[in-house]
Amino acid sequence: MAEPDTEIAPVVEVRRSRRRRRTVAAYREGGKIIVLIPARMSKAEERHWVSAMLERLQRQDRRRRPNDAALLERARDLSERYLDGRAKPTSVRWVTNQNTRWGSCTPADASVRLSTRLQGMPQWVVDYVLVHELAHLLEAGHTDTFWSMVAAFPKTERARGYLEGIAHAAGLPLADDTVDSPDQLEPGRPDPDQDETVRHPPDREQPARRRKRRRSAPDQDQLPFDSSQAQ
Repeated sequence: MAEPDTEIAPVVEVRRSRRRRRTVAAYREGGKIIVLIPARMSKAEERHWVSAMLERLQRQDRRRRPNDAALLERARDLSERYLDGRAKPTSVRWVTNQNTRWGSCTPADASVRLSTRLQGMPQWVVDYVLVHELAHLLEAGHTDTFWSMVAAFPKTERARGYLEGIAHAAGLPLADDTVDSPDQLEPGRPDPDQDETVRHPPDREQPARRRKRRRSAPDQDQLPFDSSQAQ
């Protein structure tokens, strides 16, 4: 006997706009999905486009949530492209117990862990966290050498601003990562992600630009409105 579907329906907020005439858009805001529609749209058209945009976001989510094997393959590809293949991860996996950091790694065994909070975020954001952790396999600290390696990824500053905006909006004390070192690990520790958190150095040159990004809808998706498609 098949088990009942227990998937929880997303919270959807529809916002009508007199300025919006030809497009429908959807994006995530906190724990909700915001759907923007023209003010003149009928209830039938609203139902049609809300359903269409939810389906579109779900397809995007599936593309953005690779399994552990796909993450490892992606990490190796990023290492080849931006780190000359020098970082050689042995495993890359999603973990649910990283509530105060986006990623962590253990250089001793070349393992990388990403927080499941990253799932559903744009691919370039996940790629930045992967490159960040791969660089730590080569350079444990946040040294000038480390940052020069990370800077090879072209969307580093954009991704950092995006993640800081997400953490700020959600009120989360999220740091960038944790690097495990031999003197920090204790024999028999069940969770290597509990080591000292390593944070980014202060960046005083970017705050205005980052605040501007947080006010935008970075994950917004738009479709042209065609009333003939609504029943």
